[in-house]
Amino acid sequence: MIRDAIKQAQEMARTALEQTYGGLCTIIEYHDVINEKTKLSNEEEVVVVKDRPCKLSFEKLDAAVQTETAASVSQGIKLFIAPEISVNSGSKIIVTQDGVTNEYSASGEPATYCTHQEIMLKLLRRWA
Repeated sequence: MIRDAIKQAQEMARTALEQTYGGLCTIIEYHDVINEKTKLSNEEEVVVVKDRPCKLSFEKLDAAVQTETAASVSQGIKLFIAPEISVNSGSKIIVTQDGVTNEYSASGEPATYCTHQEIMLKLLRRWA
C-alpha cells in the first residue's frame, strides 16, 4: 500500500515537472554506417531521438572574463528530459525553446532520477 502511494506520488511529480517543459530536442550520435554501393563503413550523424519534450535551464551567468586573446563567458546549461531517454556523452543535442534553436554537446553522464534526468550541456560554437 505504501509502495503504491510512493509510485503514485512519483508519477504525479513527473507529470508536474513535464508540464514545465517548453522545448523540443533532437539527439544525434555518430554511428558507423555502411555504404551499400562501396560496402565501406563511414561515420555519420544519426538521429536517435527526434522532437522530444525537454527544458533548458541556464545557471550562473557570469560576466565576460577578458584574457590576452579573447573574452570568455561561463554559463551552466542543463537539459531536463524524460529518464528513459538514452543520452550518451558527446551526443549532439539540438534544442528549440522559446523560439530559439541552438546546438549543444552532452558534456557528461546524466543524473537520472525517477521523474527526469539532468544533463549538463556545452554550447557548440563554430567559427564563420
